[in-house]
Amino acid sequence: MYPRFVKQRIKEALADTRVVLLCGPRQSGKTTLARQIAGEAISFVTLDDATTLDAAMADPVGFVRELDRAIIDEIQRAPNIILAIKTAVDADPRPGRFLLTGSANLMTLPRVADSLAGRMGITRLLPLAQAELRGARPLFFDQAFAGETPTCGTAVVGDDLVEIVLAGGYPEALTRSGWRRRQDWHLDYIEAIIQRDVRDIARIEQLSAMPQLLRILAEHSGQLVNYSGFGVPLTMNHVTTRKYIGILENLFLVHALPPWYASALKRMTKSPKLHFLDAGLLAALRGITPDRLRRDRTPFGAILETFVFGELLKLASWSEDRYTFSHFRSKERNEVDIVIEDGRGRIVGIEVKASATVSRKDFSGMRRLANACGDRFALGLVLYDHEQAVPFGERMIAAPISTLWSSIRGHR
Repeated sequence: MYPRFVKQRIKEALADTRVVLLCGPRQSGKTTLARQIAGEAISFVTLDDATTLDAAMADPVGFVRELDRAIIDEIQRAPNIILAIKTAVDADPRPGRFLLTGSANLMTLPRVADSLAGRMGITRLLPLAQAELRGARPLFFDQAFAGETPTCGTAVVGDDLVEIVLAGGYPEALTRSGWRRRQDWHLDYIEAIIQRDVRDIARIEQLSAMPQLLRILAEHSGQLVNYSGFGVPLTMNHVTTRKYIGILENLFLVHALPPWYASALKRMTKSPKLHFLDAGLLAALRGITPDRLRRDRTPFGAILETFVFGELLKLASWSEDRYTFSHFRSKERNEVDIVIEDGRGRIVGIEVKASATVSRKDFSGMRRLANACGDRFALGLVLYDHEQAVPFGERMIAAPISTLWSSIRGHR
């Protein structure tokens, strides 16, 4: 079993918080991790079991009353028991009463956010990070926000990089042998999510359109969101398309990355940027395999950007600091793929490039961002398919993509 670096954060939360929610996509390892943390001493109930779900729905108060300390798995299937949990933990405020797992973002439901405000800690678990697969905590954020050149041990480049990017991070998919088997898993996974979890969290009229919408979004991953344009092939208006994409966001399949703003820059794009949260899932939806990329590497750029974005979110999920993510794009089309801000207001810019060469032109958006940030700008990084870090001026560096999982401390 691979180490999950978010484990310590969950244990700390259970020691001083009445309710802890571990949320993330299905098959990311939430149930396994929750049971590992809780051990045998705490009751485990899963709402994926039809009988248990019926009991919870029929009598939420009675269902919760029978539980002293418990893991409740897939809580999004019976959100009506949240109020009963609130009542129980108000009457008995011991920390660690309930560890909930959820495959949907419950905090978008007003009754959940209101009921457990101040009583619940939230931790996100995404599919496996490359650092977890290698069993070593990386230093990427520490170094980048300190203005240091991120270090890299043995770099992964070329065909080897393609292999790990297209594999994604879902534990079950990684056990499959061969690309056809892995992509079959991803496509079966999407079908199961649509048929079960979409029904659980929303009532929608065009459930059959969801697979086609996902494929349309897959073709536009890494691009600015255009709700009207996405909906045209499905004869959906922008309101319906926005609603459906919001459901996919709540299920941790896609993410709308907001734009970065600064008063120093007036002419800036206000549109979010669309990303999938797992590169393996994106590759399967687009039918991208290593063999296809050997013939034509053009589609790799968007998938690599999704991979880097996912890795950064995973690093942030177990970090002691809190980070916010956005993208930068001016009206003149100077852009930076990912902008990260830490709790002290420092900024790191990330540009992703699928090639093995970098030029000064690749830093044009980064320089515009740095000028807008002033002293807050810590570092601008172009992550590329190479094994060497190369400086491109003050606080501007081209660095290997492998720095995202390096555990070797470097020097300024």
